Amino acid sequence: MYSSLDSRLPPKTTRVCLYEDGTELSDEYLMSLADHTELVLLSPGQTWAGRIVTDFHRFLNAIYMGQPEFIEAARKIQSDGQDPQMRKIIQDIVQNLDDNAEAEERDDDEAWFQGVEKRFKNKSSYMRESCKRRIRSYITEVQNFNVDRAVKDEYEELVQTMHNALSAVDFNGSYFDRSEVEATRLCTAHGWFSCQGAFDQSDCLSNHSINPYSNQESRILFSSWNLDHVIEKKRTILPCLNEAVNKSKGRQINWKYFFDLLFTTKNLKLVSIVCHKKTAHKLECDEDMVYTEVPAKRLKT
Repeated sequence: MYSSLDSRLPPKTTRVCLYEDGTELSDEYLMSLADHTELVLLSPGQTWAGRIVTDFHRFLNAIYMGQPEFIEAARKIQSDGQDPQMRKIIQDIVQNLDDNAEAEERDDDEAWFQGVEKRFKNKSSYMRESCKRRIRSYITEVQNFNVDRAVKDEYEELVQTMHNALSAVDFNGSYFDRSEVEATRLCTAHGWFSCQGAFDQSDCLSNHSINPYSNQESRILFSSWNLDHVIEKKRTILPCLNEAVNKSKGRQINWKYFFDLLFTTKNLKLVSIVCHKKTAHKLECDEDMVYTEVPAKRLKT
């Protein structure tokens, strides 16, 4: 610390720098500093690039010590630092490194399972169930959609058909289950998920990714990611289904088309909350896909 009350200046052979950014100070500038400014005294041949650069140098050197020591060193830097931005950067790095993604069983990663029901013995089973809960919420919305009384029975029969089809594929829980085959999951075999971008984009422009299998914080954060309907469920699909039932006039409704729109990745995109756009999508169902049959014309007798 330097105080303007000090009467002695450092020897001429010693250079003085600001601790924060490494700026070298002249005698004149040194005398104008505020009280309690942090300084570094350098002997000939010594250098000081500033606290932030030096802390990062310590941080990067810790890599060669092995991951546990690396994380410990990073946390030490984080706790010692005063710059909120730097603390946030290091926090994000630590979060990505401080994981146990390879562990699958509860006994091998108790920290990951904090707050998770005891019935889940491994990570994949929990992640599978979390996906099934989302899909079940969609079929519940379909079941509770307000339709005209005149077609209620027909509508309920249609919904039951879709419910049975969902049960047959275990409510598409495989989407979040890393132990599933590649074709039926949305993550890598190690559990990494990538944002697929907003409904009106082909890819995520920010390359968001997350591994909810890695640690408890990532598991909780992943719950904010959305399985977003490209053609919207409430605004478009359900009203279209209701209209199809009302206007069927003997035609068979293409329930598989609506099933795909409501419950499968043919119309669902996994999207980070940052990329999730809540504005109206203004996309319509394909009218040519609503029905599978056209009633035969009656012959005149």
